[in-house]
Amino acid sequence: MAEAARARAAPLHRGLPDEISIWEILVRLPPKALLRCRAVCRAWRHATSTRDFLLAHHGHQPALPLLYEHDSSPSVDIIPLDHRAGVATADKLHSVARLCFGQTEAYMHLHASCDGLLILCTEADSCFSAPLHFSVCSPATRQYAPLPLLHGFCLAGMYPHRPTGEYRLLLYPDWTLDYDDRPPGAQDACYVYALGSCQPPRHIGWPEVELEIHAIVPALIRGSLHWHIERDELESNKIMVFNTTTELFRQMCAPAVPGAADLFEMDGVLGMASFSDGAIDIWTMQDYDGEVWAFKYRVELPVAELTERFGSNKCYSDVVVSSWDDDVLILLQSSEWLLHIDIAGKLVASFHRKLLRTTQFRLKQTLVQHTFFPTIEGYVVNTFPFISLDDSVVHT
Repeated sequence: MAEAARARAAPLHRGLPDEISIWEILVRLPPKALLRCRAVCRAWRHATSTRDFLLAHHGHQPALPLLYEHDSSPSVDIIPLDHRAGVATADKLHSVARLCFGQTEAYMHLHASCDGLLILCTEADSCFSAPLHFSVCSPATRQYAPLPLLHGFCLAGMYPHRPTGEYRLLLYPDWTLDYDDRPPGAQDACYVYALGSCQPPRHIGWPEVELEIHAIVPALIRGSLHWHIERDELESNKIMVFNTTTELFRQMCAPAVPGAADLFEMDGVLGMASFSDGAIDIWTMQDYDGEVWAFKYRVELPVAELTERFGSNKCYSDVVVSSWDDDVLILLQSSEWLLHIDIAGKLVASFHRKLLRTTQFRLKQTLVQHTFFPTIEGYVVNTFPFISLDDSVVHT
C-alpha cells in the first residue's frame, strides 16, 4: 500500500524526490505542522492522508510526558511537555487540545493514555459518592465520544489488544456508590470493555490477591499491564501482572523498597522508582522471565536549594519518573511550581503554573482516524466539547 501511495503522488518538489519529501520530512512533522502542509497542494494532501502514511507518522512522534491544566469552568488543557534538549522552557508548554463540559460544579481529570487516545473522567466536585462519567478523545484528530456504558465502574488501565486491533479498558465496579448507581448485576471482579462496543463491559474474574489499583497507573510492557503492590513489613513487595491477550492475572517479584513505587518503561524494559527521604531510587528489570532486578540510580534531590528558591517544602505532592533516549526524566510538583530534575539531581527547568498537574501518562499523538468513534452514540469531531486554542485550530 505504501508503494501505491507513493506512485499515485505527483512530484512534490523539483529536484527533491518524493521518497525524501514525504517519507523522510513530512512524516516527521508534528501533527499541527503536517495538517498545515496539506494546504500546500492536493498531492501533499493526498500523500499524507493514506493510512500507511498516518501509521508511519504516528511511529515517528515522540511519547511526551503528559500534563494537564484545569479550572472551575470546568475545562481541561491537554499539555505534552517537550523536554528535549533546548525545548523544555516555559514558553513551550502549549496545549494540544482544550475541552470544556459546561458544568459549574465538576472536576475533570485524565484517567488513561494509549497511542494518542485519552480517557477523560468527570466527577461532581461536591459529591464523593456520585458515579464517574468517562469519555474518550483524540487530541490530534479532535474526535470525542462519551462512554455511558462505563457508568458505575472505575478504570484500572487501557491497552491495545493486538489480536483484534481493539483498544480495551480494564474496569472494576465502584462499590462506594449507592445500589442504584452500581452496574446492573455487577460482581466483585474485573471487567473488560472494547472501545466502540455496544455491549456492556465483560466479566473476566478477579486476581487472587486484593489489589488497590484505582490510584495506580499501570506500566504496559510485553503486552501486559503491571502494577506495584505496596505490602507491609512482613510481606515482600510484589507486582501484579495482567496479560492483555489471555486476560489472566499473575504476580512477579519486586525490589524491596519502603512504601509505594511507580512502574514505567525504561529503554524497552520495566523500570521502577521509589521516593523517600529526598532521594529517588530507580531499578530496572534485568531479566524479565527470571524476575531479576538491578539497581540503576539513586537521585539525590536538592531539597534545600529548591525550598529556598521556590518557597516549597520537603513534601512534594507528585514525583513522576520516566525515561527518554537513555536518560531519566524527573518531574516534581510542589505548590504552584513544576520542576524538571535530571539524573544528577540538578534543576533543568521550572514552570510556574498554578493549575498545572503532572501525570504518569505519555502522549504519542496520532492523526489516524479510529473507526470505533462513529459507532458510539454522542460522537462528535472538531466541535464542542473541544474549544478552539488561542493559536487557531487546524482542521483535518
